Formats: sequence, C-alpha cells, structure tokens
Amino acid sequence: MAISRGAAVRYESVQKSYDGESLVVKNLNLDIPPGEFLTMLGPSGSGKTTCLMMLAGFEPATHGEIFLNDRPINNVPPHKRGIGMVFQNYALFPHMSVAENLAFPLQVRKMAKAEQEEKVQRALDMVELGSFGNRRPAQLSGGQQQRVAVARALVFDPELVLMDEPLGALDKQLREQMQYEIKHIHENLGVTVVYVTHDQTEALTMSDRVAVFNDGVIQQLSTPDDLYEDPQNSFVAQFIGENNKLDGKVIDVNGEACLVELHDGTKLKADRVNVSAVGDRTTLSLRPERVEFDTHDEMDNVVDGRIEELIYLGDHIRVRMTVAGNDEFIAKVRNRGQRRDLTVGDHVPIGWALNDCKALDPVA
Repeated sequence: MAISRGAAVRYESVQKSYDGESLVVKNLNLDIPPGEFLTMLGPSGSGKTTCLMMLAGFEPATHGEIFLNDRPINNVPPHKRGIGMVFQNYALFPHMSVAENLAFPLQVRKMAKAEQEEKVQRALDMVELGSFGNRRPAQLSGGQQQRVAVARALVFDPELVLMDEPLGALDKQLREQMQYEIKHIHENLGVTVVYVTHDQTEALTMSDRVAVFNDGVIQQLSTPDDLYEDPQNSFVAQFIGENNKLDGKVIDVNGEACLVELHDGTKLKADRVNVSAVGDRTTLSLRPERVEFDTHDEMDNVVDGRIEELIYLGDHIRVRMTVAGNDEFIAKVRNRGQRRDLTVGDHVPIGWALNDCKALDPVA
C-alpha cells in the first residue's frame, strides 16, 4: 500500500438535530491532524456516531461546516469524498468473492484491471489473508470477515478511514487481537483514522487521542494516558476505567491542592481539578489500583477500611470495602505470587497520595 500522510479533518461549529428542536450534536469544534488515530468514545446517544456519519456524508449537518484538507465537504456526496469506511456488520457483498469485494471500490473508480489485481492482492497480504481471495464471506470466520472489511476500506489508498464500532461483533480475545492489528496497520500506513466505540479499553489501546462525548458535547479531548490519569470532570472519571467516588465539601484550598471533608467527617487531601473555593461541593475520584495497604505516616491520606468482599481475578485481588461510610469502595491488590493475609470483616488501614485523588464536580 502507498504510504499516506493522511487527511486533515475539521469540524467548525457543527450542530445536528433530527427533529428541529433538540440537538444531538451541540456546536462541535474539532481539529484532527493528518495521520492521527482519533477515537470518538461515549455512551449510546452521546452523539459520537452522528459525528462520524456527518463526516462520511450519510447525515447532513444542521449547522456549521466540515472540512477535509481545508475543503468544505457538506455538499459533497459520500462517494465523492474518497473516504474508506468500516462498519460493525462488515457490509460485505455475500455473492462476491473476497477479491471481488475488494475490487469493487476500485471498479467504481474505473481503475485498470491489472492495477486492481495488484492493489487487491497487496491489501489482502496486509491483513494476512493473501490466499483467501477466492472465498466467499460466508466461508470466513467473523475475524476474517472483519479483516476483509478493513482491507476493502484501505484498498484504494484513502487518506481518511472511518470505523463505526468495527469490533463489536467479535468475541473478547479476537477483539483484542484485532485492536492491535488495526493499530499496527494505521502506524504502517499513516492514514488518518476516526474510530467510534463505546468500549473504553478499546479507545485507550488504539488511539493517539480520544474525544469523550456525552449529551452531544466533547467532555474531554486528550491522549489516553492523560484521559485516565487526569480526568477533567466527574463524567470522564466515571466513564473511563473503574473509579471510587467520595462526596464531600471543600474546607480549605492551598494552591493546586485542597482539603475535603466527607459526609462522615473524614478529611482528605486532594488534587484541585474542578473546584474553586472553600464551600464547594465535590466528588473525589480515586482509581482502585492507587489504594495502598502498606500505609505509613508520610502518606497524604490514611483511613480505616472494613473488608466486605474478596474476589480473586488472577493478576489481582479485587477488594470491596467500607470506607468513610461508602460500602462500595474498591481497592486492587496486585498478585505477586504471595497470598496477602486479607480476611472479610477485618479493619485495615489504607492510604493514597494526594495527586491520585481528584476533586471534581459533584455527581448528582
């Protein structure tokens, strides 16, 4: 495949309404540089798929403009946008062979027969299906069909590829394998990819950046590590990975840190992310893997926890506890080959660093 630097995409004040009243997408401004793998992540109804369909040309924007390489494309029909597309249901033609499926977008572009054959074979080799050209889709496994769908989207050397929940129909192991394969194809080709999913792990694994959608608005646009380590509001903190919630009130502010009093009187130090002043209500966000059982006096926060449940999960033990009146507090203990002496009913001191505890907007 020819190496591409990818296409630049820009959404400028884009809105979408289906009924003329409520907005599914609200004033979207988003720049995607050439060659980036950007994932639109969010729950059902958050607007992420609508944004993808507007870029593909299958849905018109109600307001605003979408640009492809600085060219406005709102009035360009889908088949003239030069965009590769991968759907969740693969959308392969069942009456055609694998090679004929891949050749179809080349025939539409009136490419010479010899060049078609060369590009089809190159695309099949890229997804490790070089000898499968004569088979029909029904003769392939789900994973193989998905590879064919990816190859078809790339066979005509597009600068931009859109993927709409492409791995949703696959089992867990195959889905994880395909995540890495698509990521490596992207790295090798340099094509721009806009990917839609509701799977947080998928987004973190594959993306250069992730746009977290909720209620038609991007809540945060960040690299995967920034998104996980530094959520900017409670929705992002709760949606990305597992998270402990502790509700309280700010009673002191000291630069980038604050002191929060929980409902039971417990006082905790936290990173001041989305609160501004003493008296603000807040929900503290804390990842389960940041909770330490080997506490010491130098730790920023040390509290008592009562063990309610232990679940062995192979690489770690999931510990459900009651902490500061919250009986759904979760800690994760890494499995280092030695059984930690934890027993249901025990009271144990636990602790965590100030920077691991984020003071965010209060969860309703």
